[in-house]
Amino acid sequence: MLVDEILTEEIIEKDIIEQKLAWKRSGNTVKQKYRCGSGPRKGRIVAKASQCFAPPDLKKRFNFKKTKARKGALMARKAKKTKKWNAASRRVSKLNRKR
Repeated sequence: MLVDEILTEEIIEKDIIEQKLAWKRSGNTVKQKYRCGSGPRKGRIVAKASQCFAPPDLKKRFNFKKTKARKGALMARKAKKTKKWNAASRRVSKLNRKR
C-alpha cells in the first residue's frame, strides 16, 4: 500500500464523518438531509453538505435574533407541542436516535 492510498482513505473517512446523514421534517413529510460535523454550522441539519461551510447571512442572523427576543417563549411552546403531537416529528426523533 502506498502513502497516497493511505492518505486518500483517511481523507475520505474524515469527510464521511464530518457530514452524517440525518432525517428532517418538512411539513408533514420526512426527508433525508445532512448533519454538519464541522464548520460554522456544526450540529445543524442542512439540505446540502456544501452548506456546512457557506458564509453566514448576517441580515438573517440579526433579524432572527430580534424575533427570538420578542417571541422566544411562544416559539418554544409551539415547538414543544409540535414535537410531542406531530406524527412526522415523532418519526424523525425515532429515526435520528443513535443506534
